Amino acid sequence: MSRSPATTATPRPRSAGAPAATGARALLVGAARASAVRTSAIALCGLAAAGAAVALPAALGRTLDLLLAGAANTGPWLVLCAALLTADVLCEAATALLVGTVTARSAGWIRRRALRHVLAAGPPGAARFTSGDLVTRLTGNVTEAAAAPAAAAAALPSLVLPAGGLVALVLIDAWTAAVLVAGAPALLLLLRSFSRDTSTGVARYQRAQGDIAARLVEALGGARTIAAAGTQERERTRILAPMAELDARGRQVWRVYGRAVARSTVLLPLLETAVLAVGGLRLAAGELTVGELLAVLRYAALAGGLGAVVGQLAALLRSRAAARRTAELVSGEAMEYGSRELPPNGPGRLEFRDVTVVHDGRTVLQGIDLVVPGGTTLAVVGRSGAGKTALAAVAGRLADPAAGQVLLDGVPLAQLGRRTLRREVGYAFERPALFGETVSGAIAFGPYEPDAPRLTEAARAAGADAFVRRLPQGYRSALDEAPLSGGEMQRLGLARAFAHAGRLLVLDDATSSLDSATERHVVRALLHDVRSGTRLVVAHRASSAARADLVAWLEGGTVRAVGRHEQLWQLAAYREVFAAESNGGDVREAGDDPRRAVR
Repeated sequence: MSRSPATTATPRPRSAGAPAATGARALLVGAARASAVRTSAIALCGLAAAGAAVALPAALGRTLDLLLAGAANTGPWLVLCAALLTADVLCEAATALLVGTVTARSAGWIRRRALRHVLAAGPPGAARFTSGDLVTRLTGNVTEAAAAPAAAAAALPSLVLPAGGLVALVLIDAWTAAVLVAGAPALLLLLRSFSRDTSTGVARYQRAQGDIAARLVEALGGARTIAAAGTQERERTRILAPMAELDARGRQVWRVYGRAVARSTVLLPLLETAVLAVGGLRLAAGELTVGELLAVLRYAALAGGLGAVVGQLAALLRSRAAARRTAELVSGEAMEYGSRELPPNGPGRLEFRDVTVVHDGRTVLQGIDLVVPGGTTLAVVGRSGAGKTALAAVAGRLADPAAGQVLLDGVPLAQLGRRTLRREVGYAFERPALFGETVSGAIAFGPYEPDAPRLTEAARAAGADAFVRRLPQGYRSALDEAPLSGGEMQRLGLARAFAHAGRLLVLDDATSSLDSATERHVVRALLHDVRSGTRLVVAHRASSAARADLVAWLEGGTVRAVGRHEQLWQLAAYREVFAAESNGGDVREAGDDPRRAVR
């Protein structure tokens, strides 16, 4: 992947201190609205099933009394019982089908919104999370959060059952209802304890999952380094270090759930036994019939049934915790664009006006005032940490400055439309990320797709045409099967930038993996064969700076000097910037003289 310039700016929060719960609630409400019809159908089917379940004990009790009395009109009551039972089964089946559909649609909606916001926020937004944590939030956490709309819709019927059962008990016999009401406080305390303990445990469990994923992705990205260093076991230990917490939190969640089930398993039979005892006494006293006693027992089971309530509550708590983690993806402010266009045929004049960039509370660039005349190639040099990549990032609005403005042909970048900005400003990076099915697709990837001749010309200018033609199918070779070296990938990244070159092209150390001969070829092609415009080149080699029209020398986040390379070369401090390259023999290879520009 390319070295992300996003780390040079701090994303602006959408609303300072906004609680995560608010964002999670908004996310889940939005997902429910996206499937409003199906979500409503879940609630209606659940209510219909609950209604049938509540009516069935009374119908069964009445039918039993009629059968015991030898009445002749039991047929309609038997039909009613069968109809209620059938309706209950059918509604439960429809609910199960709708729950699966709504959950899948909700996952798609949440994932699209979160991913759209992450991409819209640009590199600064994505930089808030590690790659592994970001993937975990967009996959596992989204899947768990997506269950909330269906679980919430199904929660209402699960509450109707105990409420309906209690009301039916009161209507049949107030004494048996009083027994159940006496045990209600214990049931409520059980639910409250379960809710509190589960919320805490699930949130910590999901954080531990994200931590493991982040470490794993990091290790996979550095697999060659780990193998070369022989530190596989050490990395394995580091990656799995959060397993202890994950195990502890997982056990905590299951212990809480197990305690709730165990307590309800003891409490509910005791309540039902007490209801049965009172009902038996009422039957013996002639206050209840046999059918009514049967109904009383069924309604007692419905009124005290915590199984469905606990299950729905657990699902909602898991979804809420996952939604909070997912909502953090959309908590930052997306990069907004204007609607202005650039003046036609502009030369690409780039201007920095009092630009300040802050990252993680640290000022990376301070008060940069710099003008790059249109058509000029500007090399940006400086020691590591001087702010070169930060300057490159704000130059093409991959990040916004904390203060100040960047203008292209007199128009502030923040006022430009997205399409205009991306068509006229291109980037090439040190480690480019290549996208597309084929090699030609990787070069064509961008705001528009150039025609085949332009792709070939761009590849030739980047020194990539020769090795691409040696691939089994040339430009049609599958990208994921092409054996590319680091330098070849960098040349394809340059070809992509050249194919889409606009009035400003930013090269962020994009020739670092090229040998000197190839670099000279690329620079000459950039000057003569690629669409003319302004070039901003982050340079680490003195030879690269020597070929530029002007050099901006950064030091400590400020511009120390601007001038031609041969002029600045007279300063000892400037020469020290390239000491490492000079000692390595890089700048004088193949006859290069760092004091002269090569045209």
